[in-house]
Amino acid sequence: MKKLYLIVISLLFTLNCFSKDTSIEVGAQQYAEYFPLLQNKRVAIYSNHTGMVKDKHILDILIGNDFNVTAIFSPEHGFRGSADAGEHISSSKDIKTGIPILSLYDGKDGKPSKKSMNQFDVLVIDIQDVGLRFYTYYITMIKLMDACTVNNKQVVLLDRPNPNGHYVDGPILDMKNKSGVGHLPIPIVHGMTLGELALMSIGEGWLTTNKKCDLTVIKCKNYTHNSLYQLPIAPSPNLPNMLSIYLYPSICLFEGTPVSLGRGTDFPFQAYGHPDMKNKYIFSFTPKSISGAKNPPLLNKQCYGVDLRTMSLNEAAQIKKVSLDYIIDAYNTLNMGESFFKRFFTLLIGVDYVKDMIIAGKSAIEIESMWKEDVANFKNQRKPYLLYPEN
Repeated sequence: MKKLYLIVISLLFTLNCFSKDTSIEVGAQQYAEYFPLLQNKRVAIYSNHTGMVKDKHILDILIGNDFNVTAIFSPEHGFRGSADAGEHISSSKDIKTGIPILSLYDGKDGKPSKKSMNQFDVLVIDIQDVGLRFYTYYITMIKLMDACTVNNKQVVLLDRPNPNGHYVDGPILDMKNKSGVGHLPIPIVHGMTLGELALMSIGEGWLTTNKKCDLTVIKCKNYTHNSLYQLPIAPSPNLPNMLSIYLYPSICLFEGTPVSLGRGTDFPFQAYGHPDMKNKYIFSFTPKSISGAKNPPLLNKQCYGVDLRTMSLNEAAQIKKVSLDYIIDAYNTLNMGESFFKRFFTLLIGVDYVKDMIIAGKSAIEIESMWKEDVANFKNQRKPYLLYPEN
């Protein structure tokens, strides 16, 4: 009983320290700033299940205020946020409103057709990002901004805090490795909101057209880059809690290896393991086919490895780096040599040298030091586009 009491007290303390900051207001709450921009216009939205203001979705807010919403664009995981990563999402209609949902995964290059673009005058973006280069919501945003620029459409971005906005780390993407999990020359953890990243993409000429995007960013209130903002809604099926979001920059790299990172369990991105790591580790888990992970790596195979749920939320939030310790541990344990790394690893990490240095036996500290100067330069490069204080 005493042990249970201590566990409860510990949980209450953690929740108190990391409770949602109710003083922060997202851009979607600033009605007086963006409602006038939508008057007498056909409105499309780019959003998903995270586009909430308290208990109301942005779609319902707009319709409830008599705006003419004519189309919805949905990102990876779909408009309701339940699809697997990269799963094909077909166009459909919103059950509640009947408004067409135009999936960006239908086209061969992920860009909306001319027919789709002709259905609206202004695009409203309201979606919760997690601030990582390989988290694909920002890529969809950039492609939509491109399409809106070419088709002379206005973009109104309702900004939201970045839960990993309190630091910047990781190698800058070498653009020869540009892919569906890396679209811009930015670090793995860029420390920017979508609004700031959209402004930087325009200012640095990262859009594919020479025309200037007609963008208005509606800022959050009471947010700074030191705010440890707790997401009220899980942003996607396999990021179920804040621990997974804080560990994501480092643990996602296992997607490019034979090692499971917990997809198909109740704790994705909070553990890693492999059947052949049994001799080193006692902790085990078995990936199953579940909602959001229908066919996870190492399906139905017992994996042995490391349970990262022993890490406190405070400890995870203060890591402030893309750690290679986990990858190097699994690489050394499995002793597979170069075959440990799939091509996807390089696409995720964004550069070639990390894999080569791990194979050469370099330490995590040695490898991580390689991108420190690039990170410092990027932080200077992004300064003109920051909308919120860094301190």
